[in-house]
Amino acid sequence: MMNSKVISDLVRHVPGCPTISSYHQLMIAIWKMATTDSYRSVCDRFNVGRATAVRAVRRVCHALFRRASRFMQWPTGDGAIEVMRGFERASGFPKTIGAIDGTHIRINAPKQNPVDYINRKGFHSVQLQLVCDHKALITHYYAGNPGSVHDQRIFRLSEVAEYLNDDNAFPEDSHILGDSAYEIHQHLLTPYRDNGHLSEKQKKYNYRQSAARVTVERCIGLLKGRMRSLLNCLPMARVDLMAEYIVACCVIHNICILREDEITIITIPKPNDENNGNNSREVRRNARILKRDIIMNSL
Repeated sequence: MMNSKVISDLVRHVPGCPTISSYHQLMIAIWKMATTDSYRSVCDRFNVGRATAVRAVRRVCHALFRRASRFMQWPTGDGAIEVMRGFERASGFPKTIGAIDGTHIRINAPKQNPVDYINRKGFHSVQLQLVCDHKALITHYYAGNPGSVHDQRIFRLSEVAEYLNDDNAFPEDSHILGDSAYEIHQHLLTPYRDNGHLSEKQKKYNYRQSAARVTVERCIGLLKGRMRSLLNCLPMARVDLMAEYIVACCVIHNICILREDEITIITIPKPNDENNGNNSREVRRNARILKRDIIMNSL
């Protein structure tokens, strides 16, 4: 995991002010991210001062954040084909290159605009939107928005919304899968709304779609299970540093997946939301619904 570039990022080049070793800083940061220990406990464990521990965590998080694109990449070419095959083997759902969902990361009330960070569950948080493949490997992230922002707006602000209009990002007319909080698109399929009158084929479609999409819920559970500081309350007060910390945790999660590290899955509760439509987009909407119906009839 450590290479020369990462090591150089962790060394402070100030004469007369040497830093602790890069390895020592990495261990402090990983321990802080992977446990719910306070900084006092971390300092006692690693025999460093609080300021040293805080700086070590910030340096490591920034170094990992800078290299996030190396470990989290949108599937393309043969990689996309492999992901599609993986989803189909696991769930029987065709041409899927990812599953998308969001989660709230609890934080202490910020000093500025604290009301903006209160989510619909009533606690302060920042949001993390993830897309993952069939192995729960994160392929796209969008982090840092206040908890009060609606899921659909988070999606529209992320790069994934732009990807939907780029057929090159979805080879072979593939798609990602989302729940009812998202608006259906040709490249983002959602379940049929259960109004109590679904046909057997629609119910089967929803079951298969859910079986494929559960991968992202598993991914969030694994992420928070490995990086347990995300399960509790984020150990920082500066809002501007929270996104880097969360993305660094995602990078470590992906490294664990790539190295086939296994842990017990922790189930994270997930809310549902509503979607909406627009009459001016009726033609494209019909195409999206037609695609979903075609897949439903093929299952």
